[in-house]
Amino acid sequence: MGNFRNPSRADIDAFLLRIRTIAIVGLSDNSFRPSFGVARSMQSFGYRIVPINPSLTMVLGERCWPTLPAAIGGLDPCAPIDLVDVFRSPEFVPSVVNECIRSKIPAIWLQDGVIHEEAAHRAQAAGLFTVMDRCLYRDRAMLAAS
Repeated sequence: MGNFRNPSRADIDAFLLRIRTIAIVGLSDNSFRPSFGVARSMQSFGYRIVPINPSLTMVLGERCWPTLPAAIGGLDPCAPIDLVDVFRSPEFVPSVVNECIRSKIPAIWLQDGVIHEEAAHRAQAAGLFTVMDRCLYRDRAMLAAS
């Protein structure tokens, strides 16, 4: 992963205990896809999931938004998005990071295999809590087990 460094385990744990609402960019309604399994599991831990996928209308009982800006504009401002979790190919990451910065989303998480060093550095430099090439569910499950 070049010279990008993820936050420490302790910082990730504290972050996961603090957040409540997770937008998942690229969430699928196919139960065999990793994004669906992660989202369902995060719901079971008590997080609100905000699906982002232009091809769907509902996923896991939640309204699906076509874009991150549409979700931000349509959600209750009293329950903002705390984290954007990305299940898209790396070439889409810079635009997601740009939108997170523009919308003042406090954190971005790039799932296993979603690696874009330059965009991750840009997110960190803008003050976003940034995690790259890690599984959100796996980190949350480890926290629950400890």
